[in-house]
Amino acid sequence: MGCRIVVLISGSGSNLQAVLDDLAGADAPAEVVAVISNKAEAYGLERARSAGIPTRALDHRGFADRAAYDQALIEQIDAFAPDLVLLAGFMRILTATFVTHFHGRLLNIHPSLLPKYKGLQTHQRALDAGDAEAGASIHFVTEELDGGPLVLQGRVVIHPDDDADSLATRVQQQEHRLYPLVVRWFASGRLRLINGLASLAGAPIPSGGLRLETIESSM
Repeated sequence: MGCRIVVLISGSGSNLQAVLDDLAGADAPAEVVAVISNKAEAYGLERARSAGIPTRALDHRGFADRAAYDQALIEQIDAFAPDLVLLAGFMRILTATFVTHFHGRLLNIHPSLLPKYKGLQTHQRALDAGDAEAGASIHFVTEELDGGPLVLQGRVVIHPDDDADSLATRVQQQEHRLYPLVVRWFASGRLRLINGLASLAGAPIPSGGLRLETIESSM
């Protein structure tokens, strides 16, 4: 049986779609078994339903606090017995209890070259800083917001006429290349979190993560 994946979303689910498209072949090493959102209107849920994937909507506004919500979310996820949980635009800060429960099998994608620009408005912050490049990062999730061990980064050059929207569009194109690749690494057993370090094929990944262009040039 292949790697079972649950994907958490809050919005359109474009990264979810990239993963689904990559896993559509008969030889796929993994399967998305559920998509869960904190927003019932999230378009990503429709993407999942169109692919015949079970969906759940769990509105955080119906809970007294983050701890209560995260416990309910853990129970919904565990019902699908996942090997891997992907955060794909899931706009919630997770509790330590949640992160610990899925330790070593929880990945996030973030639209900046971490450790730069944790949190929100990453593209505008890169522009305001006069950076020469921007990008996206995939990392294992720990209790530190956007601070877990880096796995892979994809970079784009910032153009003089870029605004936050144009930059976001190009960074998202990188995201759609990053997540399917990392999912395949994990599903094949090559990517793991070992003693707090991201490791690929048994070798520790450098603290700054691997670079997508380097990986693709060697494929």
